[in-house]
Amino acid sequence: MAAKRSVTAASVRGRRVLVRVDFNVPLTPTGAVADDHRIVETLPTLKHLEAAGARTILISHLGRPDGTRDPKLSLRPVVHRLSSLLGRPVPLADDIVGVHALEAAARLQNGEFLMLENVRFRPGEEANDPSFAAELARLGEVFVQDAFGTLHRAHASTVGVAKRLPTYAGFLVDREVRELSRLVEAPESPYVALLGGAKVADKLPLLTSLAGRADAILIGGALAFPFLKANGADLGATSVESGLEDEVARFLAAAQQAGTKVVLPTDLLFEVPGERDAQHADIGSPAPKGVARDIGPRTRDQFYLALADSKTVFWNGPLGLAEDLRFSAGTREVLAGLATLSGYHVAAGGDSARIANDLGVTNAFQYVSTGGGAALEFVQGVELPGLAVIPDA
Repeated sequence: MAAKRSVTAASVRGRRVLVRVDFNVPLTPTGAVADDHRIVETLPTLKHLEAAGARTILISHLGRPDGTRDPKLSLRPVVHRLSSLLGRPVPLADDIVGVHALEAAARLQNGEFLMLENVRFRPGEEANDPSFAAELARLGEVFVQDAFGTLHRAHASTVGVAKRLPTYAGFLVDREVRELSRLVEAPESPYVALLGGAKVADKLPLLTSLAGRADAILIGGALAFPFLKANGADLGATSVESGLEDEVARFLAAAQQAGTKVVLPTDLLFEVPGERDAQHADIGSPAPKGVARDIGPRTRDQFYLALADSKTVFWNGPLGLAEDLRFSAGTREVLAGLATLSGYHVAAGGDSARIANDLGVTNAFQYVSTGGGAALEFVQGVELPGLAVIPDA
């Protein structure tokens, strides 16, 4: 898609610049930032604004407070980590809009930063309330969008403000668009999608969009269960999303007609009550009286062979219960194998970045997206409302 107008084109010296960032990061049980990947990825934009003499006001959400103030979802730990990364203190306004926020913004000097409190503490954010968007816009003179992971949401801080202020893309958004576009606009073939995770109903639109665009789709994790069940596989006590039979059949028919090969697991590892070790079973053989938790060793080999000749690979979602060491081998070994292959490899969506980091296989990818649902919708070819409002370059 066309490049968006970059922050480098904005006149920012001495001006209040609102920056939407995505600092929705995981926290430890003690309330500290557990993974600062999303914060680190915004630093090029923030340091550019600092050097250019902007008075930068940051907007972010954290968690799902549903429009009410929740002290456990305050951005205070995020501000602490951001201050450390920037090497300068970043104050936290105790509100998002209103007199206190306006006063804090007015005190800013060139090159300084201010973080507003969790924008989702206000119900007007997710409702894209025009009056709330106008209040946010009053805080700044320029708007920079650098929260790629929020661009699929038409919220006040993604769409409402952008319609009221001169709007530019930050470096993170610019890079996300550039890198993910390689999966949408004539990806180099063979193009293989490696998909896992759960929430099968949510993933079916992605699968359908890849039929005819990808040369092969490898399906693991809970995502594979409805397909295996449709083929008559015995999955033991495994819970399988119901009501998807017609959609699964339509997808398989569309993939076959489009010439996209769909590769499903041929063996699985099961968690059986009362047994410490995982139990292995081939598809087509009676399953243990347990729950399927990972792809089996033959499937790992099968997936690697399907990836071996690829030039482009898109990965989303673990191939098993990767947080449990007994059931992490499927994801870890397939991605470790991917790391030995040349080509353009992208990880995107949900917790994929965290999982790859936890398993020590981030070296399998040339690009790891910060986006969850936004990245998946972009790869599907869906227009993102928060991206559409940024003028083209």
